[in-house]
Amino acid sequence: MNKQASHNQIITRFAPSPTGFLHIGGARTALFNWLFAKSQGGKYLLRIEDTDKKRSTEEAIAAIKDGLNWLGLGGDEEPVFQSQRQARHVQVVDELLAAGNAYPCYASPEQLQEMRDKARAEGRTVAYDGSWRDRDHVDAPKDILPVIRLKTPADGITEIADMVQGNVKVPNKQLDDMVLLRSDGTPTYMLSVVVDDHDMGISHIIRGDDHLTNAFRQKQLYDLLGWQPPEFGHIPLIHGADGAKLSKRHGALGVDAYRKMGYLPEAINNYLLRLGWSSEDKEFIDSDEALELFNIKAVGKSPSRFDFKKLESFNQHYMRKLSDESLMQNTLPFIANELGRNLSQNEEELFVKALPSLKDRAKTLLELAKISLFYFKNPPIELDEKAEQLLNDVNRVMLAELYSHLETVKDWSHDGLLGAVESFVASKELKLGKVAQPMRAALTGSSVSPSVFEIMDVLGREKALERIKDVGKFN
Repeated sequence: MNKQASHNQIITRFAPSPTGFLHIGGARTALFNWLFAKSQGGKYLLRIEDTDKKRSTEEAIAAIKDGLNWLGLGGDEEPVFQSQRQARHVQVVDELLAAGNAYPCYASPEQLQEMRDKARAEGRTVAYDGSWRDRDHVDAPKDILPVIRLKTPADGITEIADMVQGNVKVPNKQLDDMVLLRSDGTPTYMLSVVVDDHDMGISHIIRGDDHLTNAFRQKQLYDLLGWQPPEFGHIPLIHGADGAKLSKRHGALGVDAYRKMGYLPEAINNYLLRLGWSSEDKEFIDSDEALELFNIKAVGKSPSRFDFKKLESFNQHYMRKLSDESLMQNTLPFIANELGRNLSQNEEELFVKALPSLKDRAKTLLELAKISLFYFKNPPIELDEKAEQLLNDVNRVMLAELYSHLETVKDWSHDGLLGAVESFVASKELKLGKVAQPMRAALTGSSVSPSVFEIMDVLGREKALERIKDVGKFN
């Protein structure tokens, strides 16, 4: 993997640090890299930047890989682990030292602090002053282990033709000589990223615009190594609905949290695609269409705002697109988690039959699971507060009478049951709502549900009658 990158093929990468969950912003970065590469017949790779051994965990690595696979954004090859490439990073520094493009710096922590304090006092950029850049190392202090710094150009500018931000440049005098190797010999992030991207043949780097300053330094390193730099695209970060930096209160959760809340991966991807990228204001774009339409230059320069209600509308759209059988299979784990058991085959068949009247009432799979639970519970059905109020003594007596009436119904279907209850209502000189609401409480334990005639049809004669009998007050 140490060969010169030719950039004949488009290769992108997503490079998370496994110090925590896969952030929703990271998922969007992965998606844009995947789309950019795949839309042009290229490769999309994964690199785990696990050099921070104190904070990197196997659990986080597994969670990141699982989250990416769930979204369909796993890499085309096995991931590269940055921590396994330290010898290669050090080798590159040796080459820089031999070419005179890097040097040992023996400045002590106290001296570095003095430089920072002086720069602040004089209103200058806080930076290393280059005091060891051209100094004879014969007089180097014996008690200081040096860091290795890059000898960056002192004059001129560093310019990047960014695919999103346009042409951006910075005077070289604003960029100090960055550290490549720490005093203990370990490589810094800035060095490792450049070496790994080069060795992996990365042609295009798409990442958050909080890395834009890093790109100037990395471009200098590419130039001094004589390597062809990749093209950069720095996308704006995601903000909360209030315009502030995205935090947990806005939805800055791990991708796994959205999965547990019952969002579909198709909805997450579509919503993230539309955060900062647009195609003629078209909202719903599946992966196949996104591959045809995606253009990195259509990414806006302003931060996008995360909106849970918008995400819910996307999720509801994709739930409706699923067949009832597929929607059931996606919802079963949530039902099992709520009930503490798996559904039987008969209950699964019942659920599919109930779905047409349930699915438009839910925005997530978790919501769908919760509003369907009443179908799978045995009497006595737990009553919520409003259902308790509906099932007063008068209504319990009425339900006992209704039970006797329903026992004789031969056409146990929505229309047959509606006709039977209407005849009962007429005989009692009541309005339909006066009977239907207590029925709903008896059948579901709630005051809100699909049509009671739909519910009785789905439950079947035996279960429906059992629930009404359980709350009826018989003489």
